[in-house]
Amino acid sequence: MNRKSTVLTLGIIAASALIGLLIMFGGPSLKGADEHGHDEKAAAHSDTEKKPEPGKGAHGGRLLTSGSFAVEVTIFEQDVPPEFRIYPSVDGKSVPPNDVKLSLIINRLGVDPESVLFTGQKDYLRSDKTIEEPHSFAVQVAAEYQGKRHNWTYEQAEGRITMDDVVAKAAGIGIGTAAPARIRSTLQLQGEIQFNQDRVVRVVPRLGGVIVSASTSLGDRVKRGDLLAILESQDLGGLKGEYLAAQQRLTLARTTFDREKKLWEEKISAEQDYLASRQALSEAEITYRNAEQKLIGLGFTRDAMQRQKLEGLTRLEIRAPIDGVVIEKKISAGEAVSADAGMYVIADLATVWADMTIFPADLNRVKVGQKVKVKAAALGAEADGVISHVGALIGEQSRTAKARVTLRNPDQRWRPGLFVSIDVVQDETEVAVAVPLTAIQTMGEGKVVFARFGDVFEARPVELGRSDGESVEIVKGLTPGIRYATTNSFVLKADIGKAGASHAH
Repeated sequence: MNRKSTVLTLGIIAASALIGLLIMFGGPSLKGADEHGHDEKAAAHSDTEKKPEPGKGAHGGRLLTSGSFAVEVTIFEQDVPPEFRIYPSVDGKSVPPNDVKLSLIINRLGVDPESVLFTGQKDYLRSDKTIEEPHSFAVQVAAEYQGKRHNWTYEQAEGRITMDDVVAKAAGIGIGTAAPARIRSTLQLQGEIQFNQDRVVRVVPRLGGVIVSASTSLGDRVKRGDLLAILESQDLGGLKGEYLAAQQRLTLARTTFDREKKLWEEKISAEQDYLASRQALSEAEITYRNAEQKLIGLGFTRDAMQRQKLEGLTRLEIRAPIDGVVIEKKISAGEAVSADAGMYVIADLATVWADMTIFPADLNRVKVGQKVKVKAAALGAEADGVISHVGALIGEQSRTAKARVTLRNPDQRWRPGLFVSIDVVQDETEVAVAVPLTAIQTMGEGKVVFARFGDVFEARPVELGRSDGESVEIVKGLTPGIRYATTNSFVLKADIGKAGASHAH
């Protein structure tokens, strides 16, 4: 046991001594790491240390050489907006940056060339402007040192994928062109489609009687004048008889008047007889007009009555007063009805009302004349309209007010009872560029749009502005005229992820 304890003690002493030596003569350091995770100080040490990767400089950037002269190009973005930092050297040794005159031209897809100038800093040349994302471009570098000029070109890409028209179409990727648009800020309310009560008619017989036939059924479409039902009415018989009697009396009175007028003009009869016949004619005309108006009020036409189409004195034909759809039927054959009985209700569905519910907090934001967009998610339908009425009262139970939009409904897809959402336009603004929301994807911590150049799609970081729920303003990152993926752009995002496309500098 003593021997083992002695060995253990000696091992501990040896390990402690080794650690002490490492501390004294230097081990790996975590200080001085540059933006790419490399150690700037270590890179400047002797050739016995680890050398940079081929084509890479001591700072992890792209190394461009021309004889003994070289520049290392990096994009620095640690706690600052992205900027070029270029380190000049001769035979691997740094040279004062102010001894080098350097310029650079960036060529991006679909954008005019961009010139970049540099100023000397401690041990590097710093670009005079921010290098905006994406860092995908062809670069031309020109440097002048000790009277000699050096030129290089290189290209770097990130967030790009090549896809021809056939593949893009098969993937369902839609292509659009960036252009100005009108963005609407809206207030979204809930509503329901209702009958246009100004175009709903309740059909009553206006005379009591018995239903002989009622062939028109619930849901039938009818035209104005179509026969709905037939009623047998004794009261109608009396009115028709009165009309026919008045018509005969009028004919007799007119004949008598004509005769008496002629005799009076020929000095054969007395003027008193002529005046009496004229009085009788006037009374007969009044009686006839009265009887005629009673039948017209029941739906008979003057033309039919003048042609004496009054066969069947007790038969009353109930006809449709408007074009529309039968939404209620309350009669059946053999049923006795009163003069004011509701037989049918007919609604003209050429227009409908979209009634919306407004909470008190939103009342000041809804006014007559405002534009709206009515949407029915169940139908995938939408229509534009204008608010035609805003209620003056708040419901006692619901504590909400009502507003109304009148919608044209030529194909009758807006069915009463359908729930809808209604976007009330609060403001409309013309913006320089807007894209559909389906074009926006998230990559990293930002939003991108996939711009297209030939067969190449490139993820362009964008800054978003106002949105109306369908389109969104592009404040920065996309210019008018650029083609881009409007739909299914997530396919491009997924393919870039599979390809391992990185933020390569």
